[in-house]
Amino acid sequence: MATHLKEGQKAPAFTGTDQNGNKISLSQYKGKKVALYFYPQDLTPTCTVQACNLRDNFSLLQQQGIHVIGVSPDEVAKHKRFEERNHLPFPLIADTSHKILEKYGVWGEKQMFGHKYMGVYRTTFLIDEKGGIKKIFLKPKSKQHAAEILENF
Repeated sequence: MATHLKEGQKAPAFTGTDQNGNKISLSQYKGKKVALYFYPQDLTPTCTVQACNLRDNFSLLQQQGIHVIGVSPDEVAKHKRFEERNHLPFPLIADTSHKILEKYGVWGEKQMFGHKYMGVYRTTFLIDEKGGIKKIFLKPKSKQHAAEILENF
Protein backbone atom coordinates (compact mmCIF):
# COMPACT_ATOMS: atom_id res chain seq x y z
CA MET A 1 0.00 0.00 0.00
CA ALA A 2 1.21 3.51 -0.78
CA THR A 3 0.34 7.03 0.25
CA HIS A 4 -2.56 8.84 -1.41
CA LEU A 5 -0.37 11.94 -1.75
CA LYS A 6 1.39 12.74 -5.02
CA GLU A 7 4.53 14.65 -5.96
CA GLY A 8 3.64 18.25 -6.76
CA GLN A 9 0.86 18.45 -4.15
CA LYS A 10 1.02 20.68 -1.10
CA ALA A 11 2.35 18.81 1.94
CA PRO A 12 -0.32 18.46 4.66
CA ALA A 13 0.17 20.76 7.65
CA PHE A 14 0.94 19.11 10.98
CA THR A 15 2.03 19.82 14.52
CA GLY A 16 3.54 17.26 16.86
CA THR A 17 5.77 16.90 19.91
CA ASP A 18 9.39 15.84 19.57
CA GLN A 19 11.68 13.86 21.88
CA ASN A 20 12.50 17.02 23.87
CA GLY A 21 8.88 18.08 24.39
CA ASN A 22 9.09 20.80 21.72
CA LYS A 23 6.14 21.49 19.43
CA ILE A 24 7.18 21.00 15.82
CA SER A 25 4.98 22.29 12.98
CA LEU A 26 5.59 22.09 9.26
CA SER A 27 4.76 25.82 9.12
CA GLN A 28 7.97 26.52 11.10
CA TYR A 29 9.90 25.30 8.06
CA LYS A 30 8.29 27.61 5.49
CA GLY A 31 10.97 28.71 3.02
CA LYS A 32 13.14 25.70 3.94
CA LYS A 33 13.72 22.23 2.51
CA VAL A 34 12.45 19.36 4.67
CA ALA A 35 13.11 15.62 4.53
CA LEU A 36 10.11 14.27 6.46
CA TYR A 37 10.69 10.61 7.11
CA PHE A 38 8.20 8.16 8.56
CA TYR A 39 9.51 4.99 10.16
CA PRO A 40 7.89 2.11 12.07
CA GLN A 41 9.64 1.95 15.43
CA ASP A 42 12.52 3.29 17.52
CA LEU A 43 15.34 0.97 18.58
CA THR A 44 14.71 -1.63 15.85
CA PRO A 45 17.43 -2.74 13.40
CA THR A 46 16.30 -1.19 10.11
CA CYS A 47 14.99 2.01 11.71
CA THR A 48 18.31 2.41 13.56
CA VAL A 49 20.30 1.91 10.32
CA GLN A 50 18.17 4.55 8.58
CA ALA A 51 18.41 7.08 11.44
CA CYS A 52 22.17 6.57 11.78
CA ASN A 53 22.66 7.02 8.01
CA LEU A 54 20.87 10.38 8.31
CA ARG A 55 22.94 11.23 11.41
CA ASP A 56 26.24 10.31 9.72
CA ASN A 57 25.41 12.52 6.74
CA PHE A 58 23.64 15.26 8.69
CA SER A 59 26.30 17.91 7.97
CA LEU A 60 26.00 17.24 4.21
CA LEU A 61 22.21 17.58 4.44
CA GLN A 62 22.60 20.79 6.46
CA GLN A 63 25.04 22.21 3.89
CA GLN A 64 22.27 21.80 1.29
CA GLY A 65 19.78 23.51 3.63
CA ILE A 66 17.82 20.30 4.26
CA HIS A 67 16.06 19.89 7.61
CA VAL A 68 15.39 16.31 8.75
CA ILE A 69 12.29 15.39 10.77
CA GLY A 70 11.47 11.83 11.79
CA VAL A 71 7.96 10.63 12.69
CA SER A 72 6.85 7.34 14.24
CA PRO A 73 4.01 6.19 16.50
CA ASP A 74 6.38 5.73 19.46
CA GLU A 75 5.92 7.94 22.52
CA VAL A 76 8.18 10.88 23.47
CA ALA A 77 10.18 8.92 26.08
CA LYS A 78 11.07 6.16 23.61
CA HIS A 79 12.11 8.78 21.03
CA LYS A 80 14.37 10.31 23.68
CA ARG A 81 16.06 6.93 24.33
CA PHE A 82 16.47 6.42 20.56
CA GLU A 83 18.00 9.89 20.18
CA GLU A 84 20.37 9.46 23.12
CA ARG A 85 21.47 5.93 22.22
CA ASN A 86 22.25 6.92 18.63
CA HIS A 87 23.20 10.61 19.10
CA LEU A 88 20.54 11.76 16.62
CA PRO A 89 20.76 15.48 15.79
CA PHE A 90 17.21 15.97 14.45
CA PRO A 91 13.67 16.05 15.88
CA LEU A 92 11.66 12.84 16.18
CA ILE A 93 7.93 13.48 16.42
CA ALA A 94 5.84 11.17 18.59
CA ASP A 95 2.61 10.50 16.68
CA THR A 96 0.92 8.12 19.11
CA SER A 97 -2.55 9.11 17.83
CA HIS A 98 -1.47 8.40 14.20
CA LYS A 99 -2.90 11.78 13.05
CA ILE A 100 0.18 12.79 11.06
CA LEU A 101 0.75 9.23 9.81
CA GLU A 102 -2.83 9.11 8.50
CA LYS A 103 -2.63 12.60 6.94
CA TYR A 104 0.37 11.41 4.94
CA GLY A 105 -1.21 8.03 4.14
CA VAL A 106 1.59 5.99 5.71
CA TRP A 107 -0.43 4.14 8.40
CA GLY A 108 -2.20 0.97 7.38
CA GLU A 109 -2.40 -2.79 7.29
CA LYS A 110 0.88 -4.64 6.96
CA GLN A 111 1.76 -8.30 6.92
CA MET A 112 4.72 -10.19 8.34
CA PHE A 113 5.12 -13.95 8.61
CA GLY A 114 1.46 -14.37 7.63
CA HIS A 115 0.19 -12.10 10.41
CA LYS A 116 -1.69 -8.90 9.57
CA TYR A 117 -1.28 -5.84 11.77
CA MET A 118 -1.51 -2.05 11.60
CA GLY A 119 1.77 -0.21 11.14
CA VAL A 120 3.83 2.46 9.40
CA TYR A 121 4.86 2.23 5.76
CA ARG A 122 8.47 3.44 5.76
CA THR A 123 8.17 6.51 3.52
CA THR A 124 10.04 9.80 3.08
CA PHE A 125 8.64 13.04 1.66
CA LEU A 126 10.94 15.77 0.35
CA ILE A 127 9.14 19.07 0.89
CA ASP A 128 10.37 22.15 -0.95
CA GLU A 129 10.61 25.75 0.24
CA LYS A 130 7.05 26.47 -0.94
CA GLY A 131 5.60 23.55 1.03
CA GLY A 132 5.13 21.32 -2.00
CA ILE A 133 5.99 17.63 -2.15
CA LYS A 134 9.03 17.43 -4.43
CA LYS A 135 9.71 13.69 -4.10
CA ILE A 136 8.21 10.66 -2.33
CA PHE A 137 10.34 7.65 -1.46
CA LEU A 138 7.93 4.74 -0.99
CA LYS A 139 10.77 2.35 -0.20
CA PRO A 140 13.73 4.38 1.04
CA LYS A 141 17.08 2.59 1.08
CA SER A 142 17.90 2.72 4.79
CA LYS A 143 21.67 2.34 4.32
CA GLN A 144 21.86 5.06 1.60
CA HIS A 145 18.96 7.28 2.56
CA ALA A 146 20.91 10.53 2.93
CA ALA A 147 22.39 10.02 -0.56
CA GLU A 148 18.88 9.45 -2.00
CA ILE A 149 17.71 12.68 -0.38
CA LEU A 150 20.72 14.69 -1.60
CA GLU A 151 20.34 13.37 -5.16
CA ASN A 152 16.69 14.38 -5.32
CA PHE A 153 16.61 17.81 -3.67
